[in-house]
Amino acid sequence: MTSESSATAPARPVLPATSAGLGWGLLGVLAFSFTVPLTRVAVGGLQPLFIGSARAVVAAALAALALGLTRQRLPTRTQWARLAVVAGGIVIGFPLLTSFALQTAAASHGAVVIALLPAATAVTVVLRTGERPPRVFWAMAVVGAVAAVGFASVQSDGAARLHPSDLLLFGAVVAAALGYAEGGLLSRELGSWQTVSWALVLAAPLMVTLAAASATHEPPTASATQWLSFTYLALVSMYLGFFAWYRGLAIGPMARVSQVQLVQPVLSILWAALILGEELTWATVLGGIVVVLCAGVAVRARLGAPAPVPVSRGS
Repeated sequence: MTSESSATAPARPVLPATSAGLGWGLLGVLAFSFTVPLTRVAVGGLQPLFIGSARAVVAAALAALALGLTRQRLPTRTQWARLAVVAGGIVIGFPLLTSFALQTAAASHGAVVIALLPAATAVTVVLRTGERPPRVFWAMAVVGAVAAVGFASVQSDGAARLHPSDLLLFGAVVAAALGYAEGGLLSRELGSWQTVSWALVLAAPLMVTLAAASATHEPPTASATQWLSFTYLALVSMYLGFFAWYRGLAIGPMARVSQVQLVQPVLSILWAALILGEELTWATVLGGIVVVLCAGVAVRARLGAPAPVPVSRGS
């Protein structure tokens, strides 16, 4: 998406270099690619509710400190409403849903389902901005979704049905797509790290409550490796990774930068094999290839679509 997609003009000049946007986006994707396998490690000793909420609490504390030290101006009422969408997607929805899902789902399996995210983000952006992409965009988005559902159902204990963990993973994809799309737009007004920081602060009261309830019900006990995995999820997956990702989307062009997400499931499957020792079956590899290809064609088809109504050119 280019700056024509936002009804609000950027508060600061958008950096012109496409390579800079792609570079920041790739750095963010690299950071996020460890999320699925390390969540799988963490749930071996920590409750999923604690992981999903406490990681946001740690990140929110850092965010509040950063916002206070730099004396950031408070968002407007409209921006707070949009930040609620971002918080619901990336602070609450995705971390909690994936933490519960990865109790039972293999990390490589989760990575294939989450490979739908680039196409889901593109669809969300299209609906959010009123773009009119070609039919091939919608066709590939649907085919990719069907492929992901088919892969998940075939992999569910050998039965042709979806496992509850798959439904959680699909819910996580929808949540992240909403958070990515709205966050990318909002980053052009508030700044990249400011957007994720305000979203974390907004969600903090709820996440503190959930983390406290989880810790009270079952005090967390885990190995050093599991705590290190949680630390990465809190510091990088939940906070620092978004510095790079939202900055890349803000520099843009957003649609082109979003394509680097296609690398994420490939990296996640690789880390699952190297870190967790998971076997790479032909079904996993083939399922990942099909979903990634469909998402890639969908995103590229949207890139080739004409802009709806040019307002200003900032990138």
